[in-house]
Amino acid sequence: MRLNAYLARAGVASRRGADELIKAGRVTVNGEPGQLNTFVQSRDRVAVDGALVALQKLTYLLLNKPAGVVTTAHDPQGRPTVVELVPAEPRVVPVGRLDADTTGALLLTNDGQLAHRLAHPRYGIEKTYVAEVDGEPTDATLRALADGVELDDGRTAPARVRRLAPNEIELVIHEGRNRQVRRMLESAGHPATRLHRSAYAGLTLEGLEPGAWRALELAEVELLKTS
Repeated sequence: MRLNAYLARAGVASRRGADELIKAGRVTVNGEPGQLNTFVQSRDRVAVDGALVALQKLTYLLLNKPAGVVTTAHDPQGRPTVVELVPAEPRVVPVGRLDADTTGALLLTNDGQLAHRLAHPRYGIEKTYVAEVDGEPTDATLRALADGVELDDGRTAPARVRRLAPNEIELVIHEGRNRQVRRMLESAGHPATRLHRSAYAGLTLEGLEPGAWRALELAEVELLKTS
């Protein structure tokens, strides 16, 4: 694997952070300075500042993100982060983002290849949201949301939409644009007053209280890799 991916799997830094370490000359492979295009094999010896590092066990965690927690590994403003809610070792990072006020299903892993696959639009990973909204959307509004709405970064793909209560709707989308569901609802004239992601790639939050997490079962990981 590429050197920055190896360092990320070893829990040293994110891939971007690993690139900075490599460029600073702090990483060696078999005693020689590592390069951004260096590939690492199982027999190679990788060191950072002279200390050997090794791959961590692949880990997959599902978190029920509470409100007020930011989806990042470190927040310059000092707000609580999702990585503070899960074990520190092995180091994992969130797959995609939920904004601070949005609650619900969030996957964290140190499997960079799977994280990239899940985040790539080509694979159309399904995400289910439950939104309480301002006002009571009409059936015509729900059909418009399902057909796709125009946003400043283009028209959204078709979605599945159903009414749960007069001011509560469920949306199932396959895209991952920034704040997409909130922007869709704002465009429809019914801004979200509460937004919760109830499922991600088929993973639900059954049995998980806000702030709680669980490790995925092997069968669940295999489904993620083939979905």
